[in-house]
Amino acid sequence: MFEYTFLQQYWWFIVSLLGGLLVFLMFVQGGNAMIFPAGKTEMQRQMIVNSTGRKWEFTFTTLVTFGGAFFASFPLFYSTSFGGAFWVWVLILITFVFQAVSYEFQTKAGNILGKNAFRIFLTVNGCLAPLLIGTAVGTFFTGSDFVVNKNAVGDSLAPVISVWGNGWHGLEAIADLRNVLLGLAVMCLAAVLGSLYMINNIEDDALVANLRKALLWAAVPFVVCFMAFMVWIFLSEGYAVDGDGVVFMEKYKYWHNLVQMPVVAVLFAAGVLCVLYGIVRTLVCKTFRRGIWWTGAGTVLAVMALFMLAGYGGTAYYPSYSDLQSSLTIVNSCSSEFTLRVMTYVSFIIPFVLAYIAYAWWKMDRRRISSDELEGTQDKY
Repeated sequence: MFEYTFLQQYWWFIVSLLGGLLVFLMFVQGGNAMIFPAGKTEMQRQMIVNSTGRKWEFTFTTLVTFGGAFFASFPLFYSTSFGGAFWVWVLILITFVFQAVSYEFQTKAGNILGKNAFRIFLTVNGCLAPLLIGTAVGTFFTGSDFVVNKNAVGDSLAPVISVWGNGWHGLEAIADLRNVLLGLAVMCLAAVLGSLYMINNIEDDALVANLRKALLWAAVPFVVCFMAFMVWIFLSEGYAVDGDGVVFMEKYKYWHNLVQMPVVAVLFAAGVLCVLYGIVRTLVCKTFRRGIWWTGAGTVLAVMALFMLAGYGGTAYYPSYSDLQSSLTIVNSCSSEFTLRVMTYVSFIIPFVLAYIAYAWWKMDRRRISSDELEGTQDKY
């Protein structure tokens, strides 16, 4: 029923969609980064923590699902990146552990560290997790230092397929300014999304006013870093793949991909416009509180388009700058046809899962968070 090529393309689309949803849901991290800048009083900080605390499981679950989908559909990427660039992924997971522990224990009896210690942990997660994830995704365009030898799988003494080329194991990505620019853009975007979400979710005029100010301070560096990254990538060489699977450097490769894939270009343009519309209208219209839905939807579209630029159009989505022919493509790193086919049938339940998430979201957000609500309930973070 499904051709192998279609299945490969389909699963890269699914990975791209999950990546877009993950970045959108990092409004939780961005909201946590606002605990001290926007929360000027104890009650305001409580409202921020409880606003993000009711959604943090969505972000963590999506992160796990994103990693699981990547592992199942493109296992060679999983073994190469998670097995080689492990310091980046370990740090990301540690920050999410900080998040989970902080939500659950900051108000527990016997907390000898105090609430603010755990709120600092939440702030660290709010800044560091998006920064690291964005920097790691930047290597999809700039490349990493690894070598892949599939013939090693038959070597019983040393069946190691992927070997990392240095002892930094992923941390070397910060040496490329392009990766750092994308990391900073994702971190600032998370802060933008967090501010927009809480403007919509919290009923407190003073706190909402603080969040609108924070929104401006986060939006400006986001736009600057994101535009700098995109212009740099479009003007740089990219990792192209010919019909025989040979990887070579092509000038303006990612710009060529954007021009040659009009659907992706439309997704990217629509996403960027929606992101900017949600930000600008929230800033200029003091009564507008639904910017999260415009900017959130735009984030999903724009991030999906970025993943498609990296993986479609005869492009190596996880390139190796130390050995071009070790670069990973959606063809040479995917699972077997049988595995992808079975996973495709399972993926048909995704719309039902999304519908359940939307329903649960609606139930939790029917009423905005207020100081009166928090003072009248024991069910809070």
